[in-house]
Amino acid sequence: MPGLLPENQRLFATQVVRELRDAGFEAYWAGGCVRDHLLGRRPKDYDVATSARPEQVRSVFGRRRTLAIGAAFGVITVLGPPRAGQIEIATFRADLDYSDGRHPDGVTFCNAEEDALRRDFTINGMFYDPIDERVIDYVDGQKDLQRGILRAIGSPQERFTEDKLRMLRAVRFTSTFGFQMDKETLAAVRRMAEQITIVSVERIAAEMRRMLTERGLVVAVWLLLETGLAKVILPEIVCEERPERIERTLSLLKRFDKPSFALALAALLREFVDARGAAGVCSRWKLSCSDSSRVEWLIGCGDVLRDAAEMPWSKLQSYMVDDGIEELLALAEAVAAEAGESIDFVEFCREKLRLPDEVLHPTPLLTGDDLIEHGLTPGPIFKRLLARTWQAQLDGEIETKQAALAIVDRMLQTELE
Repeated sequence: MPGLLPENQRLFATQVVRELRDAGFEAYWAGGCVRDHLLGRRPKDYDVATSARPEQVRSVFGRRRTLAIGAAFGVITVLGPPRAGQIEIATFRADLDYSDGRHPDGVTFCNAEEDALRRDFTINGMFYDPIDERVIDYVDGQKDLQRGILRAIGSPQERFTEDKLRMLRAVRFTSTFGFQMDKETLAAVRRMAEQITIVSVERIAAEMRRMLTERGLVVAVWLLLETGLAKVILPEIVCEERPERIERTLSLLKRFDKPSFALALAALLREFVDARGAAGVCSRWKLSCSDSSRVEWLIGCGDVLRDAAEMPWSKLQSYMVDDGIEELLALAEAVAAEAGESIDFVEFCREKLRLPDEVLHPTPLLTGDDLIEHGLTPGPIFKRLLARTWQAQLDGEIETKQAALAIVDRMLQTELE
């Protein structure tokens, strides 16, 4: 299925504003897309804020093109043309109390300025008119963008009391954009860090995924430690009696440019936990099985590839054909380089990866069906027999099925003796 086209998204977002304006309503782009537009970054998606009420939005765009999933909070989703995605249109609103520390109990509709004042950070609180190409800024967001400052709108403590996840978002925005966090905002995060536990682990993990896969991941980790958030969500890396560990870790992380989440997390944890400890972190954050197994594997393999040139091919090949080999090589290379050691083993492994597939991952000479045809009854021994013949094949000890079966016969004879 074709992906979204940025130009289609932008045209659709502009058309949505135009149609609402033509119907007599106030309407602007809102939030992160405005920030990204002003920073010269390509918005991943667009949100629109309007004076139109939800039912009026549905009237303008038609019920077949709209979804009312968020109507209780004044949000209607409009489906776009091919490869343009969809846009959430939110009525200007003020939020009521946040009794659960994450979501408003309800909303009241208001004007654009009041809507801006209830948002999280000044850089996310601006509106943009794509028709007249002008910024509507009630919160000095443009000034903070120019200064490179991440600042909460109004009282930081109030903003974080409303939604505790905003503390992690403050870290992510600061690190991702290379900004400085406003002193009052930073102080509020420090005071309230322990309250992050009210946020679901899934949402915490999602924020960690986003901040660790950006170029600012080193700043993100430093801020997590500096604010006290790490002590709550990732206590494994808080090691005050051994500060050199985190120093080495931050230095290691500098060597990665937008790594995968599994690679970044493995690099972050390797100084502090073994594979079992990494599994505990992954379980606590409820990561997917694929992410969890990859992080555990990366940490568990440790320095194994440094001896690649001396390894039997049957052992090295199992690493070379694993889906995570590029991440393992990246981690091993960074660790060796950080220690000032040779990285020749990396090129040795990359040469092996360039081998033809029939050499890198040949078809086994022997299968379970062959063993059955040879007169054996399926059972636990099949795994040992096939593993041994596969090893012999990879190491060049045998080249035919008959030779593989000869190994099987010798193993069976040994079992009988």
